[in-house]
Amino acid sequence: MSISPLNGAEMAVLHSRLDGVVRRMSNTLLRTGRSGVLNRARDFSCCLLTADCRLLSAADSLPIHVLSGPDMMARSMLEFHPDLKPGDAFLHNSPYHGCSHPADLSVLVPVMDGEGRHRFTVLAKAHQADIGNSQPTTYMADARDVYHEGALIFPAVQVQRDGRDIDDIIRMCEMRIRVPRQWKGDYLSTIGAARIGERALTQLAADIGWDRIGAFAEQWFDYSEARMADAIAALPAGIVTGQSTHDAFPGFPTDGLTIRSTVTVDPAAGRVAVDLTDNPDCLPCGMNLSEACARTAAMIGVFNSIDHRVPKNAGAFRRIDVSLREGCIAGIPTHPFSCSAATTNIADRVANSVQTGMAALADGVGMAEVGSVIAPSAGVISGIDPRTGGPFVNQVFLALSGGAASPVSDAWWTVGHVGNAGLCCIDGIELAELTQPILVHSRGFVPDSEGAGTTVGSPSTIVEFGPVGAGIDIGYLSDGHRNPAAGVRGGGGGGAADQYLVAADGSRRALDACAQIHVAADERIVATSCGGGGYGPPAARDPGRVADSVRSGLVTPARARDVYRVVVTPDGYVAQAETRALREETA
Repeated sequence: MSISPLNGAEMAVLHSRLDGVVRRMSNTLLRTGRSGVLNRARDFSCCLLTADCRLLSAADSLPIHVLSGPDMMARSMLEFHPDLKPGDAFLHNSPYHGCSHPADLSVLVPVMDGEGRHRFTVLAKAHQADIGNSQPTTYMADARDVYHEGALIFPAVQVQRDGRDIDDIIRMCEMRIRVPRQWKGDYLSTIGAARIGERALTQLAADIGWDRIGAFAEQWFDYSEARMADAIAALPAGIVTGQSTHDAFPGFPTDGLTIRSTVTVDPAAGRVAVDLTDNPDCLPCGMNLSEACARTAAMIGVFNSIDHRVPKNAGAFRRIDVSLREGCIAGIPTHPFSCSAATTNIADRVANSVQTGMAALADGVGMAEVGSVIAPSAGVISGIDPRTGGPFVNQVFLALSGGAASPVSDAWWTVGHVGNAGLCCIDGIELAELTQPILVHSRGFVPDSEGAGTTVGSPSTIVEFGPVGAGIDIGYLSDGHRNPAAGVRGGGGGGAADQYLVAADGSRRALDACAQIHVAADERIVATSCGGGGYGPPAARDPGRVADSVRSGLVTPARARDVYRVVVTPDGYVAQAETRALREETA
């Protein structure tokens, strides 16, 4: 049956309705997830794919979860289960078959029409508080291989048939997870989100027909590709190589590990190519990227460097070519190399190398570096809760900032890291203390830690917290001590990461950047996260905005004078004549 082209109004309405399907899925996860990483931090994503595995909608999802990966996961579902039936659902978290990393346990549900034909796939991806690792963390940086890591890994394993759980799979998970009741609640939330998406899409099809939705998808992809081509056409042509260096971690070279990306921009053809093949081989640690994260991180760097209004879907992706190498730490991993921390540290360095490389093309292009993660203030905490006598495990999001300056705006302060684009949420202190045996003694921003520039990066955060009633374990992998976020085009770098332990007598002990540590009941940990890089020369920043920062306590008068060349009066306002003279003197 031939479907006539949709007009602009119909396209807008259907785009909104399909995004609405995805948002209903996300709302389900947020409101019903049992662990704090879901119901407070919002570390999850939902999306909708066509039957041939193209990303159609991922409204409000974390970029690192969805730009690439769901397409490969859906293909593996079709490969392993070619005879799909209504009521089927599949668990997937294999980084060797398209998932981001093992902690991102996902549910895929094929959406079937009344005749049993596969029309679309809905996917709900939820970061777990625990996935069965040999250590109580979902980011096991020192995992020598996947066996040492110990995560439960499901390469598109069927978990429901006829809409009912396959209990063998559930029991296996419950035996390997430290807090099975919490895991079961998060699983039910994720499967519920996928079923909500399936039902909402089926209802939409009942209103307008499956073929009409399919016609929209094709037009939406073509429209998005055209928008992408136009955005690339506005860029200068060129080939640039960007690089970003990760601090030395277990399994890394002693001077750290540099990630390089070569970016080719061809405005006439409307294409951008990113080559990541000139990077080290996979290493015996948990920092290797999955293919999904390598591709996605490169794409994030591109999207951060162009018109933000370009839709992010398979149509726009046609204009980006990403070259990867098998057996590369920033490429396609080979089993059994571990990808435990694939969504964050090295992925962040890939995205940063792309967007800072593109900034070298011309003023007004690219972005500064986003600050690195994961400080202890966003670590995985675990232990025995003295209030209940039972085990607990959860990733906290007590504080993280890291936002980078763009050519046109200051940073989004709580971006978190470049892969989640500010879509995760910071824990409320009261809820964090109610749900875990911890006490947050202080939380704030560090003065003079912003990436100075014409537009500025975010300042660092600092948090002091500790256990209540009994010790706790904290797993973290805090990059950015030696290599904090860099600025571009004359912008300054953001504040560096740091952490130390405060003993009962007030003495301090420095902590390793990457560790699984025990904090005793009478100890506290102080964690500083990375700030973000600045864009453009600080002396070109609006003096009034510098004075605003001085009045708020984020920039000291001395930094205002020495870095921004702005003289601020004792009451916090611009001394116009002195500032003009100072800037003319250094012009």
